[in-house]
Amino acid sequence: MQLSSLLSKFNEPETLKMAKLGRELRANGIDITDLSLGEPDFDTPVHIKEAAKKAIDENFSHYTPVAGYIDLREAVCYKLKRDNNLDYVPAQIIVSTGAKQSIANAVLAVVDKDDEVIIPTPYWVTYSEIVRLAGGVVKLVKTGFENGYKITPQELQNAITPQTKLFMFSSPCNPTGAVYSKDELAALAAIFKLHPQVFIMSDEIYEFINFNGKHESIAQFDFLKNRVILINGLSKAFAMTGWRLGYMAASADIATACDKLQGQFTSATCSITQRAAIAALTGTLQPTHIMVQKFKDRRKKVMSLLKEIPYIICTEPPGAFYVFPDVSAYFGKVTANGDTLQNADELAMYFLNTAHVSVVTGKAFGEPNCIRISFANSTANIEKGFAKITRALAALT
Repeated sequence: MQLSSLLSKFNEPETLKMAKLGRELRANGIDITDLSLGEPDFDTPVHIKEAAKKAIDENFSHYTPVAGYIDLREAVCYKLKRDNNLDYVPAQIIVSTGAKQSIANAVLAVVDKDDEVIIPTPYWVTYSEIVRLAGGVVKLVKTGFENGYKITPQELQNAITPQTKLFMFSSPCNPTGAVYSKDELAALAAIFKLHPQVFIMSDEIYEFINFNGKHESIAQFDFLKNRVILINGLSKAFAMTGWRLGYMAASADIATACDKLQGQFTSATCSITQRAAIAALTGTLQPTHIMVQKFKDRRKKVMSLLKEIPYIICTEPPGAFYVFPDVSAYFGKVTANGDTLQNADELAMYFLNTAHVSVVTGKAFGEPNCIRISFANSTANIEKGFAKITRALAALT
């Protein structure tokens, strides 16, 4: 049997791979501490769950418009105006089965075969693979530790060519937690103004998990707004990972294109989730603020634990719920079994199989000297995981 050659064009997400391996070991009775997945360990707020229950009782159990209920798209517009001072209308909003589908819709809507797509590294693992699925050319731009892992205007200018069609980035960033300021975004916008053929996909899923102040969107610059594809969703800010709802705000042309694509792939997302999403987007943000404060406390704990481990280099992330330490000092070290750890991939597997802690190799995010450690877990589990990691590293020679 010959399967499609399409399968050879992309890789399994490393984040999901590590979670799967962890589950398999756990099923065999091994105590795995999961510091790999970007999933808040909080319950969905009560008012959102109540809205879902009400929707079930009121029989919201039928097909919905592909782009989502009109009052949900109005709720997205309300949220974008309230939190970001951005003006959109429902025709510019597409609701999808998670932000990942929104990103796939965006890439498939604008990228043709051999179009270049610029992605600053480190980046979320799925960006590059979706571009490859679309037949585009991935152009990674390595950003520096000294610049907080953020692309500079000059680096952007140097990367753009006549074949460039799309720029993809996130702020706050997964995996580094980097957050772009308004001034930094304005400087990038000035470069994009010189290159009107380039679309910008701005992944803002971690918008509320920002420890340094107000979130800034590159869509705020009017001369650029019609070229910005803003991606967001419910999973991180509202602890709704399993509910599967993301959304896009874009020009009407792009939104129409994504509606057409989504109509063939999945149609609309779950009707009950959509009703719950209205409560999430228009209701109180107090549970979100409480959750973010917990993440901030955990960040402080994680940074103190990292400082106790020799030779690791890491800065405090201003957003998201990950640390992204440089662990290259441990490359070349030898395990108790006599195996030499050559890279971050092997170090991550060593942690999983020996320390029984799951983390993610930085190579998956475009930075091979690092690993990603999530602090979207309880403080007790974070302390437990770091104790295991510290012992495993101390055992290396």
